[in-house]
Amino acid sequence: MQHYLSVFIGTLTPLLVIINPIEVLPVYVALTKGKDRARQCAIARNACLYALGLCIFFLIFGTLILRLFGVPLAMVRVAGGIILTRIGFSLFMPDRSGADLVHPGAQEGNIAFVPLAMPLMFGPGAIAMIVGMASTVHDWPEDLVPTAVIAAAICATMFITYLCLHHAHRLTRFLGPLGIDAVTRIVGFFVAAIGVGLVFDGALAALAVHGLPRR
Repeated sequence: MQHYLSVFIGTLTPLLVIINPIEVLPVYVALTKGKDRARQCAIARNACLYALGLCIFFLIFGTLILRLFGVPLAMVRVAGGIILTRIGFSLFMPDRSGADLVHPGAQEGNIAFVPLAMPLMFGPGAIAMIVGMASTVHDWPEDLVPTAVIAAAICATMFITYLCLHHAHRLTRFLGPLGIDAVTRIVGFFVAAIGVGLVFDGALAALAVHGLPRR
């Protein structure tokens, strides 16, 4: 039971940091500005459902994709770590506003999917994270419990993200522009640290596969 709890927390925490609902808030508020409350809630719900569906898809088929392309887990960790490090630096030292994602010609119908669900919620970092977790479930589908635990962590992450979007205007008023900027930079620092850790672990695993023992 303790092992499954560790898997749950180990999936929930980094995935929540990668998705970073606080970072999504300014874009969501800008995209839904002028719409009634019911429509705003519908967009938030649909965006989280789309992102959830993408996460579950890569959870189920992630290992198959790795085997299909012959990509070892160590390389996924290194690539995912590089992506996370880049995302972390971009959050810590932003060079452009998230408002750039708001296209004047964007139609209301696809706002929930692009850019909210993808790439803001479900981007390269989330893909690398979920595929990496999926590859640790060696006996799927015979052993469904680890997969169910990871899926539960993904659902919890999306539920927390939905709550943040549902109360977006309250959170933005409470934190203010400076507060959101500070939280974004702090989160970016830890995302970069997670990315460096993934690169380090992946490099050690790759070296071990090629004959250099891990200490």
